[in-house]
Amino acid sequence: MQRTVDTVNRALEGTHGTLGGTAAADRDFIHAVYGNAPYLLAFVIGLTLILLARAFRSIVLAVKGALLNLVSLAAAFGVVVLVFQHGHGASLLDIEATHSINAWIPLLIFAFLYGLSMDYEVFMLSHMREAYDETGSTERAIELGLARTGKLVTSAALILMFAFLVLSTGPGVENKELAIGLAAGIILDATVIRALLVPALMRVLGRVNWWMPRWTASALLIRPARRSQTSPSHHPARLGGRA
Repeated sequence: MQRTVDTVNRALEGTHGTLGGTAAADRDFIHAVYGNAPYLLAFVIGLTLILLARAFRSIVLAVKGALLNLVSLAAAFGVVVLVFQHGHGASLLDIEATHSINAWIPLLIFAFLYGLSMDYEVFMLSHMREAYDETGSTERAIELGLARTGKLVTSAALILMFAFLVLSTGPGVENKELAIGLAAGIILDATVIRALLVPALMRVLGRVNWWMPRWTASALLIRPARRSQTSPSHHPARLGGRA
């Protein structure tokens, strides 16, 4: 089909004729959208790195967060390809393998899943950053961060997963592709990535997690964190009331 479209377009060069139809329109859509996809991806990742570096005051956590978000997207795309393109498990949805993916499906999965997984990332790592500022211990920060956010992240992911699974029961292959991709990506992100990979990588990296060069902090207008210099032992009168 693509060879036929290319042949007709070459034959129409130098004339006022244009090629119409579904095949030609789909081809032009793919070229228009995915031709600029590398620039869009570079812009989104670059902006993500800047915002995460400012939020976490760490280059390493920002890079790790962006990379793990891409892992979530790759997992979601892989599930969609396995189910709908290769037909593995397609019988559970009462459909046949389409041997192709609709062109707009990856765009919507990227838009929804990247934002949702980044929301989980910021929520979890911000608590770990706060715990590290309080304790000065990476291990303690991981422990407190997971304890404070693990149940909330998992519960939210389960709710969204079931909501998208319900959507996948509706008619239309496009709706099923989008819903299954989002459901798989969300639950894999909340369990495998946030609950396993994030704490494991942070445990391995140790104090490197919090690395932020001075010139980078200055360029991003990041102020150094101020740790509280007071403790209950410094104010005995507050513990027992007024003397």
